Amino acid sequence: MRSFISDTFKYDFMGKRKLAMMVSGGLIVIALLAILIRGLNLGVDFTGGYTIEVGYQSAPDLNDVRAALTDAEMPDFIVQNFGTSTDVLIRMAPPEGGAGAQLSDQILRALASTSDTEIAMRRVEFVGPQVGEDLRETGGLAVLTALLFIVVYIWFRFEKKFSVGSVLALVHDVVITLGIFALFQVEFDLTILAAILAVIGYSLNDTIVVFDRIRENFRAMRRGTPAEVMNASIGQTLSRTVITSFTTLMVLIALFIFGGKIINGFALALIIGVIVGTYSSIFVASTAVLALGITKEDMMPVEKEGADMDSIP
Repeated sequence: MRSFISDTFKYDFMGKRKLAMMVSGGLIVIALLAILIRGLNLGVDFTGGYTIEVGYQSAPDLNDVRAALTDAEMPDFIVQNFGTSTDVLIRMAPPEGGAGAQLSDQILRALASTSDTEIAMRRVEFVGPQVGEDLRETGGLAVLTALLFIVVYIWFRFEKKFSVGSVLALVHDVVITLGIFALFQVEFDLTILAAILAVIGYSLNDTIVVFDRIRENFRAMRRGTPAEVMNASIGQTLSRTVITSFTTLMVLIALFIFGGKIINGFALALIIGVIVGTYSSIFVASTAVLALGITKEDMMPVEKEGADMDSIP
């Protein structure tokens, strides 16, 4: 089967590294400003509060639902469809005065004006503020632990300069993804955190494929500068990178369009991560390794002391 892009495809990827760094730098600055100024729109999983699901017999107008909850003086809430147009999901902060036990009755009474038919209470779930804080801490710890193990793996699998390049690419991907969520105030919950961890895994897999070919070519190509070796390696893996990313995006876009509100954030995080991760594995990771001064000597296997003496009969 012929490759989508020829293995002999030639393009000066490393020659565009300064432009790529300017683009990446600009995106990271915007992302950091969005995170610092606007902040992440944390969901109930991290802030604590109630998740309430109600079922209508016919599709309600969500604006009427929001107006009814506002008139009932409910605390900060988010209203969205859940699965179908007749299922409504309400997320809200804990009410003051310890009225949580009667909350389901209060919600049903408040929503009675939005429908002429009976409204069913499907479920009521509560996450305490302390639990939400613990989830924030453990979620951040999970991301940092993943990055630490990645550094160790790449260090032993390749070379320490490659581990630095891979981590820089992963931090680049995570920061930009979080920045987009902060900029557009998309709700950030546990499913999005899971998507961030998946983005780390996807981006790392793509980067390792490129790094493996770079290592092989450093040993096989006797002539050529490090930049030329990297250009050849990226060109040889470009077909695999493009096809893998494109097919993954097709699935994610279908999930985003047809999966419903409950999975939109998860699919969106992965869509952003796949696009940014594909870009970073080509430009950010390889550029970082080149900037650290990778040479052919770094890729050569280290000979054990006394190897020459062992070969003497």
